[in-house]
Amino acid sequence: MNKTTLIGRMVANPELKFTPGTGIAVANFTIAVDRQFKKENQPTADFINIVVWGKQAESTANYMHKGSLIAVNGRIQQRSYDNKEGKKVYIFEVVAEEIQFLDKKESANDAQSNQDTKDFGADMTVVDDGDIPF
Repeated sequence: MNKTTLIGRMVANPELKFTPGTGIAVANFTIAVDRQFKKENQPTADFINIVVWGKQAESTANYMHKGSLIAVNGRIQQRSYDNKEGKKVYIFEVVAEEIQFLDKKESANDAQSNQDTKDFGADMTVVDDGDIPF
């Protein structure tokens, strides 16, 4: 059985292309998937290449961007090619069968609320509380 489920953040915007002749959409992107901490509490991540086809490819390219949290269900696939030096290069990637966008969609009201929160206290003056007797 060849099934994998991954949750991670996109490391770059998806690259959308269309196949010549048939015009089928294909999107390629990489996600960073966190794994357990290694020594000295340093976080690590695996960077997994994802390929998605059809309408899901178009939706992913239109609505997801660098930093977006995404879930991918699919299968692992291996392919190879000969590089310029004549060496065979093997590539492992996940061919997505299902994609879920996990980031909360931000409405215009939420965006304004977040901006108001960021601006809160910007005009306040810092008081030295060393002179307060209590």
